[in-house]
Amino acid sequence: MATPPDSPIEEVVYELETTNRSFPKPIPVALEDLCRLTKFTRQEIRVMYRGFKAECPEGVVHENSFKDIYAKFFPHGNSSLYAHYVFKAFDVNCNGAISFRDHIVTLSTLLRGSVYERLKWTFKLYDLNGDGCISRGELTEVVQAVHELMGRRIAEDDRKTREQVDRVFKKLDLNQDGVITIEEFLEACLKDELITKSLEMFDKGYQL
Repeated sequence: MATPPDSPIEEVVYELETTNRSFPKPIPVALEDLCRLTKFTRQEIRVMYRGFKAECPEGVVHENSFKDIYAKFFPHGNSSLYAHYVFKAFDVNCNGAISFRDHIVTLSTLLRGSVYERLKWTFKLYDLNGDGCISRGELTEVVQAVHELMGRRIAEDDRKTREQVDRVFKKLDLNQDGVITIEEFLEACLKDELITKSLEMFDKGYQL
């Protein structure tokens, strides 16, 4: 039986089929398809595939492993909740595992996508229940998760969190109906020079 190569070949890379957790099946992913899905070159995809396979020999990243990665980057805080939200945003197929395809599609958006595309991904991160709107509760949960990530105590920052959420809603909830729609989010953020410049700086100097 043929086995996946140790590194990407000219036309195909491999990831594990995640529909069957007990018996993951290696499936080919055409390199050209990944080039069309992303803004990465063939060589960049090869490099990322080698790194992904070295770190994730099973071919997928599960949430616990994702949380472990965040914990190493933020050792002084509790990164578990924020990592959970980011994992959900990376999990393109909503199957509880991030495949190589999921990984590079999201990275392409964050590193090479337009400001509009990055804002849509950011909205997805905050829209925790996926209903197309960001509520005060959802925004509060993510803000608190960021505070935990940075090692702050929620009890001490409760007032600051409420003030921060109030400021965001005042700016983004354009019709003041208590929720932020994707249209309101995009319109308000695209008009904010600081936000757009910050997003445009994402890929400055990015090289593989």
